Amino acid sequence: MGMNDTPSGERIHIGFFGKRNAGKSSLLNAVTGQELAVVSETEGTTTDPVYKAMELLPLGPVMLIDTPGFDDEGALGEQRVKKTRQVLEKTDIAVLVADAVTGMTACDNELATLFGERDIPYLIVYNKCDGRSLPERVPVDVSAGENRKDGIRNENKIASVIYVSAKTGVGIHDLKERLAAMLPEKEEKHLAADLVKPMDTVVLVVPIDSAAPKGRLILPQQQAIRDLLEAGAVTVVVRESELAGALAKLKEKPAFVITDSQAFEEVAAIVPADIPLTSFSILMARYKGFLDIAVDGVRAIDSLKDGDRVLIAEGCTHHRQCDDIGTVKIPRFLKKYTGKNLIVETSSGTGFPDDLTPYALVIHCGGCMLNEREVLRRMRFAKRQGVPVTNYGIAIAQMKGILGRSIEYVHV
Repeated sequence: MGMNDTPSGERIHIGFFGKRNAGKSSLLNAVTGQELAVVSETEGTTTDPVYKAMELLPLGPVMLIDTPGFDDEGALGEQRVKKTRQVLEKTDIAVLVADAVTGMTACDNELATLFGERDIPYLIVYNKCDGRSLPERVPVDVSAGENRKDGIRNENKIASVIYVSAKTGVGIHDLKERLAAMLPEKEEKHLAADLVKPMDTVVLVVPIDSAAPKGRLILPQQQAIRDLLEAGAVTVVVRESELAGALAKLKEKPAFVITDSQAFEEVAAIVPADIPLTSFSILMARYKGFLDIAVDGVRAIDSLKDGDRVLIAEGCTHHRQCDDIGTVKIPRFLKKYTGKNLIVETSSGTGFPDDLTPYALVIHCGGCMLNEREVLRRMRFAKRQGVPVTNYGIAIAQMKGILGRSIEYVHV
């Protein structure tokens, strides 16, 4: 991802679902005008979800996802269906692709039920209307009235239905317009801009160590800088080794200091107590909407016992460095803080477990690469199973004894 690209976590995720050979890949190619997905008459050509981030008019920045057939069979088929279910957890809008010749099948109805259970707005698209007179389209009906023909009830709404041909292009423009109309209204949210006034000075502490990405800043750091610049703040970026000198040079004390979580202890010792201090990870929890859940869950660290299992989960996959925060630093902090013999396990990317009950605590990353729907699902999923969940920054602040200070300025 380039420095100026919209992060994947900020894009509307649109998933294309349906049975094998319904034409999901063909439809995705028709919508984008590109050959993004492999197309074949053979059933089950798509074996793994295919993700494509792009600017798609009139939708704007989106993440389009082509999924394997939901009616796939056998051992490999079960794995493909499992991956499709995982895609559901990050889908903002679903496109249910049905064959216009055969109509809705049991598989399609099962998918529609899954969308409804997850409160995912969806559109039923009858594909393969090639050379046929198109049936009368079923209008969108957001009332709780009677089910329309071909309509599937979604909570109090009737799913919108549209007829297209990926082969001839009929209905594709209409489909894109319909998807654009389904986009959720995004409330204006900020990572940090709402915490400052124009010309406030904010100091960002960015460690450059063996675990730092070569030649670039991590996404929360990029987002914070952009957000603060847009708010008219004066942004000062330093390493922890230059922090004391930078503070001494400032004529006025900064509005607040944001640090990378792993430097919390060192930075807290340098920054005077009357200057608010927080971390990028804590701001990300606030931005993604799970700060309260994470603050509540972190108390479980103090009650961990010998033999307890702790899951450290990351939303993305990356090359592990020798001093990786998730697999090395946090386990070390946990052992030192608790003094207990804990069993620490890790997960990354889509490998978040379905069953969290074996764990006494889940410590999640900031979730910068996950969209809001998926990261909140993970947090609420843990909470529903009675498993405390928190994130990196809040866990580290708790273990360093500075949690109260680190959330005081942002916990509003």
